[in-house]
Parts: sequence; structure tokens; C-alpha cells
Amino acid sequence: MSTGTVKFFNESKGFGFIKEDDSNREIFVHVSGLKDKVRQNDKVTFNVVDGKKGQNAVDVQKI
Repeated sequence: MSTGTVKFFNESKGFGFIKEDDSNREIFVHVSGLKDKVRQNDKVTFNVVDGKKGQNAVDVQKI
């Protein structure tokens, strides 16, 4: 599990980005990968998987 902060999440479009704490990289997150509803600046835990267009955050839940 990785930890990070939600940089931005657009509810109407169903996606956003999480900034990972360890590497500062930005990881795409789709609404289908959420376990909890998230908003900008929420601290979260997540797993990273390879998607069609790069890495995606899944199993995203608030800390």
C-alpha cells in the first residue's frame, strides 16, 4: 500500500490524480478505483496497477 494526497478529483468526470508521498509522482485515479468518496487534499492509501495508459491508483481509501 502507498500513501498520498488527492491533488484533484473531478466528481462529474469521475477521475483525478493522487500525489504519492514517497516519490511525489502523480498517479491517475478513476472513480472505479475508489473505496471511499475523495476530495482535494484528502490523505489516502492506495495500490498501483498498470492500466491501458499508464499507472492507476486502485483500492483508494481515506486515512
